Parts: sequence; structure tokens; C-alpha cells
Amino acid sequence: MAEGISKNTADVIIIGGGLIGCSIALRLAQAGRSVCVLDRANPGAEASAAAGGMLAPQGETVEPDAFFDLCAASRDLYPEFIREVNELSGERVDYHRDGSLLVGISEQECRELEGIFKAQSRAGLPIESLKPEQARARFNGLSPQIQSALFIGGDHWVDNEQLTQAVIKACRRLGVTFCAGRRVTKLNLNGDRVESVGATYFSGEEATSRFSAEHFVIAAGCWSAALVEPFGIKLPIEPCRGQMIEFDSPEGLPLVIRAGHHYLVPRPGRRMVVGTTSEYVGFEKAVTGEGLRSILAGAERIVPFVKDLRFRRAWSGLRPDTADHLPILGYGEIPNLVFATGHFRNGILLAPITARIISELVVKGSAHCPIEAYRPTRFF
Repeated sequence: MAEGISKNTADVIIIGGGLIGCSIALRLAQAGRSVCVLDRANPGAEASAAAGGMLAPQGETVEPDAFFDLCAASRDLYPEFIREVNELSGERVDYHRDGSLLVGISEQECRELEGIFKAQSRAGLPIESLKPEQARARFNGLSPQIQSALFIGGDHWVDNEQLTQAVIKACRRLGVTFCAGRRVTKLNLNGDRVESVGATYFSGEEATSRFSAEHFVIAAGCWSAALVEPFGIKLPIEPCRGQMIEFDSPEGLPLVIRAGHHYLVPRPGRRMVVGTTSEYVGFEKAVTGEGLRSILAGAERIVPFVKDLRFRRAWSGLRPDTADHLPILGYGEIPNLVFATGHFRNGILLAPITARIISELVVKGSAHCPIEAYRPTRFF
């Protein structure tokens, strides 16, 4: 390996250019910090591009808890976040607050919906129980086999691909530097602090760049754990593969529709995204026949006409799951190394509040809300 080593300096180096990392970069740049984002591929090309875009803290919760509160707080930041990103980037991100429809077909699904309705009603959350005919009045393409339904008006959805690219554009306009194709391979310590990181890239042959900063943020999703393992820090993060399909939909969808772990999400231009799978197969990011079969079977139970739609594309992404399925936020044992990773199925939803928390930690030394339950030190 040829070592062409160059020196790059910023106030903050962010490792990982997904929506989480870029949203943090945006907030830090607004706070007057110079920021450099390093990404192993192209910014926004991994889990952030592969997601469904549901912003559904209530629809994905049975009984509200502290993590629900964090998710709901982030959802509540979205209207202003989208407005700000649109203004800074000059783009228009598709974002809708039409709610979601949870439907039950099997006896088990109906029991689960009943449990959700009772628990959330006790907690004072707005939720509406619908009879099958009332659900079909919301969207006439629903299966006649549906036995019960819930409408959750507080759930939103966003075109996550548009959003990620708009945030990147906004960051660039604020002076954030992006270095694509930089795979961080080493964190260099000086005493108890990170002094710099080494990142490999290809320019005819493999070379290494060194990036120095006062603060470093690990927002590398599934690849985060490997970066700190040499220091004896063992973060239980593993990739969970999710496969997705996109169709043209002549009727369009008026809102998100879900049954169990299968869902249909509207997209601009009368497109429809259908998902998903949850597969623990390591870093194998592939689309498989079995994955597509299971998604189609699940979607057809909800909306039978899916089988007749025109196929556009299929893809997969790797969600960063943790041992307790909660994100990893905040400082660990290295005082200038902060974590923003492990968001599992909630990376798009939690981007605004994660950006706020991490930027507050870097700029002020403390966050506006409790994050003890999410600190990396809970694992060691």
C-alpha cells in the first residue's frame, strides 16, 4: 500500500455521512464550527437511502415509555426541520402529516391492535379505533379480509432520500466539507483523547489521509463498533438487513398503511414503497428472492392490487441494531469522542433530535434532555 498522507483539520470530524451524521454537521455548522464529514462511500447512500421514511413513534409503540418520548419529541421537531432544510438547500422535500392506518387481519394482529388502543388511550394519546368499513373508507384498496384498524393522526412520513440529499446540500452551503470514499481505519490517540483519524481511499492506488480535530463524532451506523474495538470498547451493534420494493401506483396512497411488520408508504409521483424484512445476515447487503416473496405476500394481504402494480426497483439496507434496540448517544470514556449511532429502525425519525443533542454536547458540554439511558457506557 502506498501511503500518500495528507493533513486535514476541522473543529469537528464526523465519521459517517448518513442523515444522522449530516444533520449533526448542519447544527454544528450553524453553531459556527468548522466540520468535515468522512464517509466510506457516498454520503447518504447507505441506510438513509434504504429506509421507508415513516415518522411513526406512536404507530410503532404499544405502550408509551421514555424512548417513545424521545421519538415523539423528534417527530415534533420535523415541521420546522423540514422548513429550515428546504430554505437552506433551495429544495422541496416531500413531507406529509396524513397519519397512518394500522390494520388487523389475523386474530393475533387484531389482539395486538386492541392492546395498542387500550394502552395508548390510557396514556392520553390521540388514537382512533375504526371498524373495517370505516378503514376501507379511508382507502378503498384495502383487503376485504381486514377485521379491525387504528388511525393514528400523529404519524408522519417523509421522502428520506430527498431529505438526506437536501441536508447534504444545506451543509455544503454552510461550509461543511464532505470527503466521500474515505474509510476510517484508525483512531489515533494522544493521551486519553483522539488526536486524528486515518482514512483510506483510492486514487489509482490505495492511500491514507489523516484528519485532525478537537472533537470527533462516530455516526457510522453498522460500522461504528469496529472503530472503537481496538481500545477495548465493545459496542453490541450488528447489521439488520431490510429489503424494500418500489412500485408505480396508479391510485396512489393517501397515507401509510401497516399490518404487523409489513407496510406501504406513499411516494411522490404516485409511487409506493413496500417493506420490509428483518434479517441478521452480517454485512451481506443483498436483495433475495425469499425477501421479495415475503414482502409481496405481506403487502398483498393488506392491499391485494399490489400484485398488479408495475415494478420499479428493489433494494436493501443495513440498519444498525444494538443489544437493547436503543440508540447509542453521547460521550463514553474518551472525552472528545461522541457517539451517535445504533438507531436501528428509527434513524430517519430521530435525526432532528439526535442532531440537537450531539451538537449541544459538543458546543455546550450538556444536552437539553436526559440521555443516560442511551450512553455507550451502559454496555461496559
